[in-house]
Amino acid sequence: MDFDLPKNKLIVLFDGVCNLCNDSVVKIIKNDKNDVFRFTSLQSETGSKIIEYLGIDTTKVDSIVLYDPKKAYYIKSEAALKILNHFNGFWKLFQVFALLPNSFNNIFYAFIAKNRYKWFGRKESCMIPTPELKVKFLD
Repeated sequence: MDFDLPKNKLIVLFDGVCNLCNDSVVKIIKNDKNDVFRFTSLQSETGSKIIEYLGIDTTKVDSIVLYDPKKAYYIKSEAALKILNHFNGFWKLFQVFALLPNSFNNIFYAFIAKNRYKWFGRKESCMIPTPELKVKFLD
């Protein structure tokens, strides 16, 4: 990989023009009490480089990727559940879905992902983080 990523951080790649995805990023930041995550949109230069490096086909995965530079990457429902696993409180209840096969969880995930623009809308461009949140974003 010919670019530097933060050490000891998990990278969340998200659809930067999706309102649901942007709202999810805000929720992740709010619940990221241990400063685990960094963010970049799939449409950004850094996001594109990571996607290319990982060999992910964005025609099949276009909503969320969780990349752990030390280990692996996760997509779709598995990525969402891995992110939620870092939260406390009622979010832990979602871990019951981790007991189910990813293929089963991805049926629901795909249904929501397919309809996300229709249900939640879409932006003309990627979100611009506030100065306070800018440190959480790779570009």
